[in-house]
Amino acid sequence: MTGRAIFARSATAAVLAAGAVMVGAAESVAEPRHGTAALPVTCLWAGAPYPRGTTVAAGGSNFTCGVDHAGPYWLRGPAAADAVAANPGADAAPEGRFSPGARQPGTSYTDYCVGAQLIPGSDDIYQVVALSDGTRLWKAAAPISQWRFASEDPRPAPTWRTDALCVDGMLT
Repeated sequence: MTGRAIFARSATAAVLAAGAVMVGAAESVAEPRHGTAALPVTCLWAGAPYPRGTTVAAGGSNFTCGVDHAGPYWLRGPAAADAVAANPGADAAPEGRFSPGARQPGTSYTDYCVGAQLIPGSDDIYQVVALSDGTRLWKAAAPISQWRFASEDPRPAPTWRTDALCVDGMLT
């Protein structure tokens, strides 16, 4: 066997071993797949972990930590619960901060364009959705008038952007 072949086999073995460690670590984060309901489920809300079955209140609704086919998921229910969750607004990417199903008031982070018209993010409530590749993003779910703000909750600030930043339907 040549030196290149030995190196190639060693490199392949190292990549496979590292991949196995990464898969094991990812599965221990508590995102169950089909047939793994025994694994613990932890939902994230504003970076805080909540175990399966925990109910929190936000915007006038209950959200209960549960599971869907892809892993941890906040199930929205009626009327507010006792434990009020932090509500910073959709002010950054939800990855590592919010589990799918969580809702937050929009902010300038969620501004977007329709043609040459700017749609302020603060006009809507946004919900975390998980794409098929695992990416999480905020998606408009309801008008902001449906969010009940607690007295201590910050209100979304008006956007600083203008229609001039909309070019061919893209926010620049």
